[in-house]
Amino acid sequence: MHERGPTECWLIDMDGVLVRESGPIPGAAEFIGRLTTSGKRFLVLTNNSIYTPRDLWARLRAMGIEVPASAIWTSALATAQFLDSQRPKATAYVIGEAGLTTALHGIGYVLGDVQPDYVVLGETRRYSFEAITTAIRLVDDGARFIATNPDPIGPSPQGAVPATGSVAALITKATGVEPYFVGKPNPLMMRSALNTVEGHSESTAMIGDRMDTDIVAGIEAGLDTILVLTGVTGPAEVERYPYRPNRVVASIADLLDEIEDGRPGGRDG
Repeated sequence: MHERGPTECWLIDMDGVLVRESGPIPGAAEFIGRLTTSGKRFLVLTNNSIYTPRDLWARLRAMGIEVPASAIWTSALATAQFLDSQRPKATAYVIGEAGLTTALHGIGYVLGDVQPDYVVLGETRRYSFEAITTAIRLVDDGARFIATNPDPIGPSPQGAVPATGSVAALITKATGVEPYFVGKPNPLMMRSALNTVEGHSESTAMIGDRMDTDIVAGIEAGLDTILVLTGVTGPAEVERYPYRPNRVVASIADLLDEIEDGRPGGRDG
């Protein structure tokens, strides 16, 4: 097996790794603090496209975790970067919130429902049947269908809520058109994050709590993959997948001592 070098760059999933709905995960603030002090490059990743990086900076800061907005990478930003590489200064009909619309305005896209080049579906807590109907008609008329992420459900204080993947399935059922999902597990999101932080796959680690998004995307991007058990994946579930992370640890707190020396651990199991 090829021996990996020291970890110089860290990609860190947000929900389930750094925070839960109820607050910070123990060790998260210290881990980010050590990265900052050491000068290691890092990005906090999220498939959630609702919020802008500045919104998430404020949320994390309120929980005692100091992450600059420039070190937060969302599926909305990855989607905007992808669309800019495909059709610069194009048009889109968007279902989503400020995180997505701000990112698309930032690349010079015009948003509207008059013969748009794309229908772009993102996360929102207020999916409108009228907006979904409009999206179906536009896709039927030839608009290209893009979705920020395939997550079928998302968390809320009241419990699970339908998310982008579920609404995308509804549009696909009505039109027969599958969307292109930009966010995890698409390794495109990992590569765009690496480019943003000027990292290299052979010296970058991905920390996540989901086997079906974080870990598989990290594997396909050639990263060192670390699963934490503070999110949605339990120890028994790991064995159900045909792929494995490089390591499984209880929480991000177990990785604190690695910031000083940057050495990746051996393969778990």
